This record gives sequence, C-alpha cells and structure tokens, in this order.
Amino acid sequence: MAAVIPRPGSRVRLRPQGVLLLLCGAALLRIALFSELYLRYVKEGLRPYLVISGTVLIALALLGLLTRTDDHDHDHDHDHDEDDGDDGQDGRSRAHDHTRNPRVAWLLTAPALALLLFPPPALGSYSAEREEARVAAQGAGTFPELPAGDPVDLTLGAFASRAEWDTGASLKGRTVRLTGFVTRDDDGTWSVARLLVTCCAADAQALKVEIRGATAPAADTWVTVTGTWHPVGTPGSDTARPVLDAVSVRRTPTPSDPYEKR
Repeated sequence: MAAVIPRPGSRVRLRPQGVLLLLCGAALLRIALFSELYLRYVKEGLRPYLVISGTVLIALALLGLLTRTDDHDHDHDHDHDEDDGDDGQDGRSRAHDHTRNPRVAWLLTAPALALLLFPPPALGSYSAEREEARVAAQGAGTFPELPAGDPVDLTLGAFASRAEWDTGASLKGRTVRLTGFVTRDDDGTWSVARLLVTCCAADAQALKVEIRGATAPAADTWVTVTGTWHPVGTPGSDTARPVLDAVSVRRTPTPSDPYEKR
C-alpha cells in the first residue's frame, strides 16, 4: 500500500512491515556508521555499502510506515456490502480484513529489535575448533628474513606459514609476538587463534598456533603471547605444525577488528 500524507479525517496506522525495515536499517547504521562493530562480520572496505543499505531501509520504512485509511476505504467497504446482499455482514468483514495486519506479524519485530540492541559477537573459539585452515604458500620453500629486532610482531597466518612451509627455518632463534584468542583442545593443549576472512565472517577460516610452557587462560580470552618457535615435523609435510614455546602470556583487550585479512 502506497504511503501518503494523512488528510484531515483520515486514520493513521502503524504497519509492522515499516517497523521491521526501520529496525533493520537502524541496526545497520548502528554497527557501520556509529561504531566499528561491522568489523565483526565483514571487511573494512564494505562499510560504505552497509551505510547505504541502512539508509535505504530507513527511507523505505519512513515511506511505508504511516498509511492512511480515509472515506475512500469506507466507500469501498460499502460497495462490498451492497454486492453481497444478505451476506453484507460477511462482506464487510472480508473488506475490513484486507486492510488489517495480523497481530502475530508484530512478533517479527522482536528479533529485529534484538539485532539493534544486541549485535551478535564476533566468531570465536567455537568456530576455530571446527575449521582449521592451512593458509600458506603452495609447496615448501624459503621465506624472506624477518625484520631485525626481537620480539617480532607476526600475524598468526605469517607464523603458521613459516612454521609449516619454510625450509629455511627463518623462525629459528627469533622471539616472536602473537595476538589472538584462546582455544582449548580435549587433550589439554591450548592454542592462540584468530579467524581469517576473505570477504565476510561467512567465509572465515581458523588460524591456530599451539602454545606450550604456559597456563591457558579461559577460552575466548584475548592474549598476546611472546615466545620462540618450537619446530614440529618436516616443513612442507603433513607432520609440520605451528607451535610456540611461550615466554610470557599477557591478556589484551579485544581488538576492534578481530579478524586477520587475506
């Protein structure tokens, strides 16, 4: 039903469709325009598209949120009454039902309101434990030397690639620093993990580095681990795994952008 400006004597009525659009649009603007929560779900470059989408949804909501019911509607109902003869009462009910929204439709606003007030968290240890990625060069080989100075800040992807594929052992004798969230395995080992995204959270892959020599904090706790590479297996084979002997484990706030980018 097209939205029009109410005229004197017309009745204004809220429509659940408009409310749903308004809540969804507001939720998009909240995470993309007024905060950095959108980084939990998509890459930074998609922010303008989220803002545009939220604006369009709100505009459509404002166009369709308020509708009028005036004398034309009543005349339409009256015509139905005359056509139905003795069944005028039924005709009037049917005509009235055409302009009435089922009350149950308002229940759909509950999840939309929850999305606005409580945005879903970023993916965490649950996802990492179920999908470990092998993000590395195709085949074994040598890697460039690490920058001078210790400790060296590395992404989990860079550390894992060197640990699994670098035949030149560029990590040997170097102190590195990794940041991610804690995951625990059933056998008592624990890892620092992060999720790698290509486009958005839907295509996330888990990066995990096993930590040895330190007590594990609670799962999903963000930490910065400083330590040295612990060689395991032969680079380029299925036996190679990224492992770090921890020197220190320090809790750190959850970053605004929790994902690693390809």
